[in-house]
Amino acid sequence: MHLWRFSNWVSLSFLGFALFFYCFTYPSPASEQMAEEGSKSIYDFTVKDIRGNDVSLSEYRGKILLIVNVASKCGLTQSNYDELNVLYEKYKDKGFEILAFPCNQFAGQEPENNEKIQEFVCTRFKAEFPVFDKVEVNGKNAAPLYKFLKSQKGGILGDGIKWNFTKFLVNKEGKVVERYAPITKPLKIEKDIVNLLESS
Repeated sequence: MHLWRFSNWVSLSFLGFALFFYCFTYPSPASEQMAEEGSKSIYDFTVKDIRGNDVSLSEYRGKILLIVNVASKCGLTQSNYDELNVLYEKYKDKGFEILAFPCNQFAGQEPENNEKIQEFVCTRFKAEFPVFDKVEVNGKNAAPLYKFLKSQKGGILGDGIKWNFTKFLVNKEGKVVERYAPITKPLKIEKDIVNLLESS
């Protein structure tokens, strides 16, 4: 009898530990989904631009979007901005838009304020695509838009954004159709962008 009780106690303890470990290590997107459960597309969100003005993402309805969390002092900065500029110049008049969101959550690589970020992006990289207010993309203070993006397309090792220049491709209906790792170069996404632009 004592052996049976002990074995059951061990089994229940192990189960409890396993559940705790799973929840702690692999947080479910359920809480983020609940927070944004009324959101059906990115058009339901309003964000702030680099100057602090409200922008409804419904303004981009019917366009193909590439949403990217950017940083000014990352090893990926030069190549990503260069290639994003190429894509934007090539497809901006065909219904394509890039939305850049500065974020300082990765090794402090976007420490400047919005004014300096805009100056850096416009002066050094001549970027013409819109850059928005600096946001958090992970954690309890993550921007609602990013909670939605992550709930739509999780990553390989969990839903959290892993580094600067994670990219989300959004179709004309405002749905996330693909997510790309930070090391995926923008020009590698060109074919996917063209396919969506040519879709009805």
